[in-house]
Amino acid sequence: MSTTPYDLIGGETGIRRLVDKFYFYMDILPQAKGIRAMHAPNLASAKDKLFKFLSGWLGGPNLFIEEFGHPMLRARHFPFAIGEAERDQWMLCMNKALDEVTMDARLRENIRNALQQLATHMINQETTES
Repeated sequence: MSTTPYDLIGGETGIRRLVDKFYFYMDILPQAKGIRAMHAPNLASAKDKLFKFLSGWLGGPNLFIEEFGHPMLRARHFPFAIGEAERDQWMLCMNKALDEVTMDARLRENIRNALQQLATHMINQETTES
């Protein structure tokens, strides 16, 4: 039996903690106000979807796919103007959250790197040079 990142992060409890911390930082950090403004005032739906996505993405139950179908992340995020600044705001919140969830340092770095690549893939706006 192989151990998945889902198991190593603490299963459902660990992922819920990560998601709660992520949205906590999105709510309070002035540097994240751009991406916070893209979300509904009540973050319950966003929290639920991110939890379900991360569950399957990290090797646990495929809750998101079971409820919503294939994630199609770029298509689902296309209505939002996402540039490098928005990616960086998202990663700021996620990095702070990752630092607060107990896990092996190598696993944390692997998840951080994979999420950085995923967040970069969500960029749908050209970066303008000033």
